[in-house]
Amino acid sequence: MFTGIVEEMGTVVALVPGDGDEADARLRVRGPLVTSDASLGDSIAVSGVCLTVAELPGDGTFVADVMPETLRRSALGDLVEGDAVNLERALAVGGRYGGHVVQGHVDGVGEVRSRRPGPRWDDIEIALDPSLARYVAEKGSITVQGVSLTVTHVGDDVFGVSLIPTTLQVTTLGELAPGARVNLEVDVLAKYTERLLTTAGVTR
Repeated sequence: MFTGIVEEMGTVVALVPGDGDEADARLRVRGPLVTSDASLGDSIAVSGVCLTVAELPGDGTFVADVMPETLRRSALGDLVEGDAVNLERALAVGGRYGGHVVQGHVDGVGEVRSRRPGPRWDDIEIALDPSLARYVAEKGSITVQGVSLTVTHVGDDVFGVSLIPTTLQVTTLGELAPGARVNLEVDVLAKYTERLLTTAGVTR
């Protein structure tokens, strides 16, 4: 589990596609902080996608396998060498809980529709599939590229967020431009609530 509080911006070293019609990929990322205490099998969120550490070369990088389902559901397949990514280690027991419940299970890909700079912050609108919009609520939480954000407004196929100076400085969101594709994870509590309501009349 994660909190959506990015620990460092890493750099993509390589994304190597696998073979076959439904290929997976091997992703290598440089992240000195998140690899400083990492072990094989640990979970690290890469721009909001929970990946398992498969290799630790010992040079401040880690390697993870990216399954076909992950490539379909997220924007990880767009990455190229040199791209910046948001990195967060799994929440440690007793650690501070600064964001919201984030699983690292991306629900879909959104697209930045507009960006409006403010005096010290930026307002961004992101388009999303209407099937996901029902889980998004004004003043609720959403994860964009692994960053826990508060929703400022929501429509049928769009929502807005405001990026504070810290977010602009320490995450990749500071460089987002209109047209950029972003990983989205809606609040898991909303999904569970819907599931409970739709199955309330079911008995076994």
